[in-house]
Amino acid sequence: MSRTETKTKTVQRRGAKPPRPSALVIPAADAAALLVVAALFGRGSGLGAVYGVAAFLALAATGTQSARINPTLGNDLPVLLGRLVVPFSLLAGLAGLAALGKVGAASLPDLVGVMAAAVVLVPAGRGVAYAAMRSARARGHLLERALIVGAGEVGAQVARVLQEHREYGLVPVGFVDSFDGSGLSMPVLGDAHVLAATVERNQVRTVVVAFGAMGEQELVGVLRACDALPVEVYVVPRFFELGIAPGGLSAEDVWGIPLIRLRRLALRRTARLTKRAFDLVGAGVGLLLLAPVFLAAALAVRRSSPGPVFFRQLRIGKDGRPFELVKFRTMRVNDDSDTNWSVVDDARVTRVGRLLRRTNLDEVPQLLNVLRGEMSLVGPRPERPHFAHRFAGEVPRYGDRHRVPGGMTGWAQVHGLRGDTPIPDRARFDNHYIEHWSLWRDVVVVARTLVIVVRTLANVLFGR
Repeated sequence: MSRTETKTKTVQRRGAKPPRPSALVIPAADAAALLVVAALFGRGSGLGAVYGVAAFLALAATGTQSARINPTLGNDLPVLLGRLVVPFSLLAGLAGLAALGKVGAASLPDLVGVMAAAVVLVPAGRGVAYAAMRSARARGHLLERALIVGAGEVGAQVARVLQEHREYGLVPVGFVDSFDGSGLSMPVLGDAHVLAATVERNQVRTVVVAFGAMGEQELVGVLRACDALPVEVYVVPRFFELGIAPGGLSAEDVWGIPLIRLRRLALRRTARLTKRAFDLVGAGVGLLLLAPVFLAAALAVRRSSPGPVFFRQLRIGKDGRPFELVKFRTMRVNDDSDTNWSVVDDARVTRVGRLLRRTNLDEVPQLLNVLRGEMSLVGPRPERPHFAHRFAGEVPRYGDRHRVPGGMTGWAQVHGLRGDTPIPDRARFDNHYIEHWSLWRDVVVVARTLVIVVRTLANVLFGR
């Protein structure tokens, strides 16, 4: 384990992520605007209150209330209006259902009035909040300490802008880079290996990654080390002078210099809770629906050869912690499965085991691992300790897969990367999944997995 990883884990254990100074300003503005909407419109039908709660949840759940460096109403308005339309559409659909009868028909005009008020008052509240936030920061309030990774020309420009424009709310404390930084406006506090310690020692809340002496591979390591730190991370995109920078809620503009906020969705508390809820529901429903298959497979394994029904094996899960994975036994009892790489035509595989493997039904007991929280429905496939240690030394960024729980299926698996396929390709797909996680992507992976299983079953049953 590298010095960076060791320091990172130490900081991660020491406490929870502190609240950002400006984190409550935007949610408070939205809540105030929607309270006015609920108080003045749709009171007779109660839709004002219902819409207000639904709209607030829609704004909060989609990241529009996150603390921003340079929020502007002009850029945020299309996104705000889109989020406000979602609860209106849902409630309008309910109000129009024939099952609601007279009450539903009468409440529809009220809902239109509520919506019209919301699209005026919520943006107006945001505009006031943004102005108040900038003013407070300029007077020395709601400030956050920032660390700049990269002491090159762009990093120096970022530091100068933040020092001169307090309205952005970031107070730079120094640089992290691999040279001494003579002639800079702030000191170089160390290199990438001491990033975690530097963040902790200087009470840094925001890390800005610019261009410096570090190469791209080293920067990737720095950024992923930040995953475990209690900081928000922004990156100056390469070639931003040519307009190569994404927009949206993750994009900021600091005096003409674009900053892109790293989403890290899979690693955030809200995402972890959402993913866990999805896992519990999916695993519970899966076990209920597959109970007859589970029982039949267990009886078939029992009769296939001497030995237990279930095969238990240590695998490496989240943060490198081992756990015991459960599968239906598909081979005759042996002692070398922990260190022997499986092959397609292994003579020890039983006839029942070959069928279970081909149809993926040997994996069904892992739903129990999911219920216990040791695995997820979707994630990187967990590997045996012997091979995980070996691959970590041979394959770049292989260990980064362990930032999330292992999965029954994954982004790599639905692209055909399973069995005896290249490990570097699997690691790249797994890390891509982590960096771009969304609940919808989990749904897509599960759906694609089910299609593959059904197609395989059809081939087995009909001899294709």
